[in-house]
Amino acid sequence: MVFNAIFLSILALILIAAALYAVMQKDLLYAVIATGIISLVLSVYFFIMQAPDVALTEAAIGIALTTI
Repeated sequence: MVFNAIFLSILALILIAAALYAVMQKDLLYAVIATGIISLVLSVYFFIMQAPDVALTEAAIGIALTTI
């Protein structure tokens, strides 16, 4: 239980850091890569929170379609 809370906190920190990096980045390629990382972390977060259908949708649309 404690491990799950620590892991979710680490994922939330990575999510916030990637979002700030994407917003502050001047190069478009790095901003798109950061948004892909945001979608990846969100899909892992949803999977851990036991919503695999939302995680798969986020992975398919957020990582693949939006990045392309």
